[in-house]
Amino acid sequence: MKQSLPVASPRIFPFVLELIVFISGALVMVYEVTGSRILAPYVGTSIIVWTSIIGIILGSLSIGYYLGGRLADARPHVGGLAFLLFVAALLIAVTAIFKEIILQSVGRAGFDIKTTALVASTLLFAPASIILGMVSPFAVKLKLSALNTSGATVGMLYALSTVGSIVGTFLAGFYFVPTFGVSTILFLLSLTLLLLSFILAPKQLLLAKAVFATIFVGGSIFGDTLTSQAAFYDNAIDISTTYNRVLVRESERDGRPIREMMIGNEHSSAMFLDGNDLVYEYTRFYHLARHFFPDFKSGLVLGGAGYSFPKSFLQTYPDAKLDVVEIDPGLTEIAREYFNLPDDPDLTIHHEDARTFLNTTDKKFDVIFGDAFNSQYSIPFHLTTKEAVQKNYDILTDKGVVILNVISAVEGDRGKFLRAEYATYKSIFPHVLVFPVRDNQYGDRVQNIILVASKNPQLPPSTSSDSEINRYLAQYWSQEIPLDMPILTDDYAPVDYYISQILKDL
Repeated sequence: MKQSLPVASPRIFPFVLELIVFISGALVMVYEVTGSRILAPYVGTSIIVWTSIIGIILGSLSIGYYLGGRLADARPHVGGLAFLLFVAALLIAVTAIFKEIILQSVGRAGFDIKTTALVASTLLFAPASIILGMVSPFAVKLKLSALNTSGATVGMLYALSTVGSIVGTFLAGFYFVPTFGVSTILFLLSLTLLLLSFILAPKQLLLAKAVFATIFVGGSIFGDTLTSQAAFYDNAIDISTTYNRVLVRESERDGRPIREMMIGNEHSSAMFLDGNDLVYEYTRFYHLARHFFPDFKSGLVLGGAGYSFPKSFLQTYPDAKLDVVEIDPGLTEIAREYFNLPDDPDLTIHHEDARTFLNTTDKKFDVIFGDAFNSQYSIPFHLTTKEAVQKNYDILTDKGVVILNVISAVEGDRGKFLRAEYATYKSIFPHVLVFPVRDNQYGDRVQNIILVASKNPQLPPSTSSDSEINRYLAQYWSQEIPLDMPILTDDYAPVDYYISQILKDL
């Protein structure tokens, strides 16, 4: 004889609970993936950020599972589930409307990057995630009609939730994030939960739902205008690509008008609006190529972004060919539209990860320019390792050279990354030289540092008749760099830890 569970609930349409469990599982993952884009302009997209988001959301879901089970036992009514969906919709809408204000407030608190990521993730994502975690156990309670089928019912519902999470992950990464802005995605999540709440209990909380709908419509229309980061800059355009959230804005530098690209709250690329010279000093050091390899004929740039140096390369070396590897085709489109990237027969662009390009290309290059990790916040570790450096070495011609941009100090804890990368290149190349861009006297200063690794057994003179090149050569770090850091490898490359050492005192 079956024992029915006492569920005080009006009749539920067939498969509605299954649909709710499936959709809520999907929404959690869309929320999580979108969360990385929300935090990116303030703390980047490093493993520290992903660890914080995943950890906080998993912890919040666990709390939600426990509380949802307790609440379902106490009030097993469909109206309770409808109310949870309504509250989750409200909290996600709050995240959409106030995310920038919350992030700016946390950023001004002076925390290190780990604490900032954890606090921001908690404030932004924990409340809604707790409520979403309560949905599955509540649905299970409503669905159970006989004790002898409880195992199958629980298994089926949690399988649906997991399948929903898989679908949500793919939808977020492959469609939603590249197609919509983060605020639009959050409002879509909120709207979906509100509709589910209405389907479950159309007559419940009518006034509250009406008020919320009004707030929702206003927030969805004006939220980005009022609170997006773009609103805090003049003439800013906020663009989401497959890989990045990008701000394009106009400002001034040294009294001259510039247009710049910001990725992850950092200045990634820029161009003067009244001239063709390079804006950022470190990019000018790439012209050391003509000192270490006179008359080079081919170059490879790892990392395009706004294509500042590739444009300068094409103008300065009309007899040379250039390949650029840029993982994000959206950045290339932005560069074409806003940064005057030309269609040039001497320029070949590859939209793929720089490491996979290094692994598979059969082309040879005279010079490789490394600019794929010009951010302090998120560095692709797989481009820093001995295996990656070996690939660079292998695709260089006999006297080829790598010119690499690194953000680090030289000495102390804040110089660990530079010294680790220096040791890694020294393990492959016969000559490795270091040129701090701004200050070659004080090794504890965090700055752009140009690392030059030459395959040529013979180095050129330490001075040049070219006054521009001579100015860059004068920045040579003549002091000994100790080999006190382990070589970076694909198996062991604690790059994010080294970067946290740089950021903690800044």
